[in-house]
Amino acid sequence: MLGQMQNHPLLISRLIDHAARHHADSEVVSRRVEGDIHRYTWADVQKRAKQVANGLDALGVGLGERIGTLAWNGYRHLELYFGVSGSNRVLHTINPRLIPEQIAWIVNHAEDKVLCFDMSFLPIIQGIHAHCPNITHWIALCDADKLPADSGIPNLRSYEAWIGEQPNTYAWPVFDENTASSMCYTSGTTGHPKAALYSHRSTVLHAFAAALPDAMALSASDSALPVVPMFHVNAWGLPYSAAMVGCKLVFPGPALDGKSVFDLIEAEKVTFAAGVPTVWQMLLGYASSNNLRFSTLKRTVIGGSACPPAMIASFRDNYGVDVLHAWGMTEMSPLGTLCTLKEKHRHVSEEEKMKIRLKQGRAIFGVDMKIVSDDGAELPWDGKTYGDLYVKGPWILDTYYKNEGGYPLIDGWFPTGDVATIDADGFMQITDRSKDVIKSGGEWISSIDIENVAMAHPGVAMAACIGMPHPKWDERPIVAVVKKPDAQVTREELLAFYEGKVAKWQKPDDVVFVDAIPLGATGKMLKTRLREMLKDYKLPA
Repeated sequence: MLGQMQNHPLLISRLIDHAARHHADSEVVSRRVEGDIHRYTWADVQKRAKQVANGLDALGVGLGERIGTLAWNGYRHLELYFGVSGSNRVLHTINPRLIPEQIAWIVNHAEDKVLCFDMSFLPIIQGIHAHCPNITHWIALCDADKLPADSGIPNLRSYEAWIGEQPNTYAWPVFDENTASSMCYTSGTTGHPKAALYSHRSTVLHAFAAALPDAMALSASDSALPVVPMFHVNAWGLPYSAAMVGCKLVFPGPALDGKSVFDLIEAEKVTFAAGVPTVWQMLLGYASSNNLRFSTLKRTVIGGSACPPAMIASFRDNYGVDVLHAWGMTEMSPLGTLCTLKEKHRHVSEEEKMKIRLKQGRAIFGVDMKIVSDDGAELPWDGKTYGDLYVKGPWILDTYYKNEGGYPLIDGWFPTGDVATIDADGFMQITDRSKDVIKSGGEWISSIDIENVAMAHPGVAMAACIGMPHPKWDERPIVAVVKKPDAQVTREELLAFYEGKVAKWQKPDDVVFVDAIPLGATGKMLKTRLREMLKDYKLPA
């Protein structure tokens, strides 16, 4: 027997229609590439997204064609999110922090037909346009009078002139909810990146789960600031969840320095923000050096890489901001876990609460996970046993775009490449990437644990732990450290700082001071490049 409920497919167009109908006057505020502040409403977003859809029809872009974007977080990018996917095309967000050759390869591999870009990325476009033969239309996200007289790009059009020719009425098509909606390429450090192709169904389900109380707890009363880029796994799905709940949405544009982010948080009364640790490090540094406090910010989601304990403590103790530690990946749309406490933890000590908050958290509804041994056997959830982390769920990748790399699933589970523990309450903690874990004398050492201790030292700005070959122990850890400006910390002082914080055999054998630790396009540390930098390094005798 079937249920007797209406059957409406889960489509991204329903999100923007809901926001426009039920939260018409809620604001969307953007710091523009031009430097000024732009503000309008969810009702305006819907109208202009419909102009985008009409504009794509006018260009003759076929259903299912890919539309590339090379853009910061802003209102025009948001309009493309809904106008492209809502009209049954595929939004392809591209990371501008990649090198031009990688960007050109990705554009060609995706077979993009249109590429929309912020004017700050014009030099990139000038360098790659001749190598992207599939692109039929280049559109600069600016007013007509901001186009350069001679860009060198044939038939370059202004976004405002393009959509300005179109009506703001449009009947969103209805189609199978499993139809592709958007795509994002992985930030892999070896070989060419692979693309995760999201569906309307997976995106809407992910938006539901992300807004749940035990996830990001978004509501119409929030003013939300996604500092995480819209080109990085769709800003963790926040534009979709924000439309679903109708909250105020605040975009930082290209200004991600501590002062700019702090000023925007205060001016727009931001209550919720999301970003990677490197951005929050700049924000906290600015606030601390200027003796500032947040007046409205209540919580922040930190993901992308492990959040140092010192950062969680600083947000909570110095600024009264709750940190929601999160974990996910491009292949997961990206959310997998968020760290919110259970009722049973309300009355435990602050020290015990902090131990829990340092973990990546519990699986949100829709995600299942397990840890397995090298032979594939499932391991116990005791908080001590670590193994390879596998996941499955309705917004987790089945195969990569164009079947790159073959079929990745193992008995229906996606192997994440992370090593983790899971405790009896379901709290997962990443102990390392499988390729970064250090194996010393038959024991595993977590590079993340070593890095977290170093990051707690007041003189350390950034730290990365890697294993170095050892004739007896196979590998031994060392920690590469970037000092804070004017810090006088020494090797001996840092090694002594580990006393009592980790087991003696886990202590790093050496500290190497470096000017910078190489970062990838999404802000993650590139340990492969760090190993190349230190290829001539020898462990102390």
